[in-house]
Amino acid sequence: MTAATETSRRVELAITGMTCASCANRIERKLNKLDGVTASVNYATEKASVEFPAGTTVADLVSTVEAAGYEASPERPAEHDAGELGERVAIAAFLGTPVVVLSMVPAWQFPGWQWFSLALTGVVVWVCGWPFHKAAAVNARHGASTMDTLVSMGVVVAYLWSLYALVFGEAGALGMRHEFSLAPRPSTTGDSYLEVAVGVTVFLLLGRWLEARSKRRAGAALRALLELGAKDVNVVENGVETRVPISRLRVGQRFVVRPGERIATDGLVVEGASAVDRSMVTGESVPEEVRAGDEVVGGTVNAGGRLVVQAAKVGPDTQLARMAKLVEQAQSGKARVQRLADRISAVFVPVVLAIAVLTLGGWLLAGRPLEFAVTAAVAVLVIACPCALGLATPTALLVGTGRGAQLGILVKGPEVLESTRRVDTVVLDKTGTVTTGRLELVDVIPADGVTREELLTVAGAVEQGSEHPIAAAIVRGARTATPKLPDVTGFANREGLGVTATLDGRQVTAGRLSLVDLPEPLLARAGQEQRKGRTVVAVAADGRPLGLLSVTDSVKPTSAQAVRELRALGLRPVLLTGDHQAVAEAVAAEVGIDEVIAGVLPADKVDVVRKLQAEGRVVAMVGDGVNDAPALAAADLGLAMGTGTDVAIEAGDLTLVRGDLRSAADAIRLSRRTLRTIKGNLFWAFAYNVAGLPLAALGLLNPMLAGAAMAGSSLFVVTNSLRLRGFRTTTS
Repeated sequence: MTAATETSRRVELAITGMTCASCANRIERKLNKLDGVTASVNYATEKASVEFPAGTTVADLVSTVEAAGYEASPERPAEHDAGELGERVAIAAFLGTPVVVLSMVPAWQFPGWQWFSLALTGVVVWVCGWPFHKAAAVNARHGASTMDTLVSMGVVVAYLWSLYALVFGEAGALGMRHEFSLAPRPSTTGDSYLEVAVGVTVFLLLGRWLEARSKRRAGAALRALLELGAKDVNVVENGVETRVPISRLRVGQRFVVRPGERIATDGLVVEGASAVDRSMVTGESVPEEVRAGDEVVGGTVNAGGRLVVQAAKVGPDTQLARMAKLVEQAQSGKARVQRLADRISAVFVPVVLAIAVLTLGGWLLAGRPLEFAVTAAVAVLVIACPCALGLATPTALLVGTGRGAQLGILVKGPEVLESTRRVDTVVLDKTGTVTTGRLELVDVIPADGVTREELLTVAGAVEQGSEHPIAAAIVRGARTATPKLPDVTGFANREGLGVTATLDGRQVTAGRLSLVDLPEPLLARAGQEQRKGRTVVAVAADGRPLGLLSVTDSVKPTSAQAVRELRALGLRPVLLTGDHQAVAEAVAAEVGIDEVIAGVLPADKVDVVRKLQAEGRVVAMVGDGVNDAPALAAADLGLAMGTGTDVAIEAGDLTLVRGDLRSAADAIRLSRRTLRTIKGNLFWAFAYNVAGLPLAALGLLNPMLAGAAMAGSSLFVVTNSLRLRGFRTTTS
């Protein structure tokens, strides 16, 4: 890692003033021109995610955005405000409807109707449509062009031509009749295009208003996640409860959670027992019973009795805060498919302006009237607005990742979506992923001349220093016989093999069978236990075998269904474990896995993943432990169980908060569906422009209809993305 990388910082800037994807691209280019700055600007979320070196300040970034003609702030952006747009739409529609009706129905055209329409059109174009013209002027001052440039030019040209026709042409004559046509009219200065100026303004304002409302709905899941946190908490000090703001809660403090209240932060239950509703955080609908010693997550709801909880994490370290951060990061990033749209949008507006000029010149050279040529050029300007291209990817990401968060599926970034499509093999860690991870000591098998109590005491004493689930199970079992286990010295962990320590002057070893020279009867008994799917630990003191301990870990009741669902997605499951081959095969047979890789040391899990990749497979890895983290990072797609360690969660691309293996299949289905939605959006956005531009240039499209079509394309993209809100898990 370079020094520059070590000292780099990241900030989220709220951007205001963007009206289309071209605006976002322009701001992104300006920021990326700064030395050492890497920026990604998202039009849908109205945010810029910027990584910058120590020599650059946030003020430098803000001034760069402002120099481009927009406003920026390192604060959370305001909600999409559709209120002002709604007022503009209402006024424009109220004043514009008479203009369109009078232009389309000759029988209703009274003497002087065109002058009445001109007055109404002026208000619609210059007052209601002012945001388009203002944005176009700002962009022009900075030598840039965006969607607003196209809209403003089209509306202004239609209005000014109509004004010219009324004042200097025949269109202003009293008693003049105006015929409406779906295509540009090959006529003279007796025609005005007030209905075009009004219709385009109303349709585009309406489209932008609906877009703002839809964008708000698209981000609703993230806002709901952010609002789950408690605002204040009852802290207990010296037996006295004090209600304080959540910001004042510190790690180690105890707080009370009454029935119906939200748990303020992640912590450990120290008093009481209750059922906790975790559905808001994990998507799991069944409440979980908790009691003293159990962990609870902030944002969940106490559905039963009174609890006293000791705070373990606060602020940005809580699971809820980390979930929200992951979702925000995923929504602010860009998938590979979006980068193509960005490159096209960057050059699209200048190209459209050129096409409009060629359309105007081409029709004039062909001998058509100026009015016809101008109207065709205006239709080109209006139909080509690239709004749908800019919304195609980010709106789908907003909805897809937000819905995932509601279901306990966290996607780290948009590039993960593409990885899920390519994966063909899924490697499943056994303990804690396929099985419950809650190991229990089920049998104690002492050697000849050794008592059961002696074996348990020695094994429990030496395993006290280990954090491995097998060690924890042995210690729990030993304490049933000897509540106070003796202390040991010289404890050492032999990773993936076992542990050693000195007890009463004897060198004690506990671990794999290969560490101890076992007599034939114990070896035979060990084989019997392994064939039952149990893990066997051998114990010896000064090289003398003391006996065997049999530990079992039950398979999660949902794992078999999860494996079937993964197969249905076209994935080939592989069970990977450090456990004995016979134990692994018993578990694999129970859940329906054919391929088993057992006896793998933690350090070798990465090698297994890389070997599968070398065979041409695209590998997803599902795990939960510290020893799974390197393999999760090395896999093409890492899925971390949210019930596992922080290290594993950080290394994964997807986090499954519920700890249910079925969530792995749900995560892949949701990711693939989101990617399909993005591609569908992009296809229709491209198809709309490809089909509309030739029609407009050939003079076959009225500019007013072009405006309606443009607004409709943006609305289609957003509503298509909103369908992801209906995604359901296989258990819902």
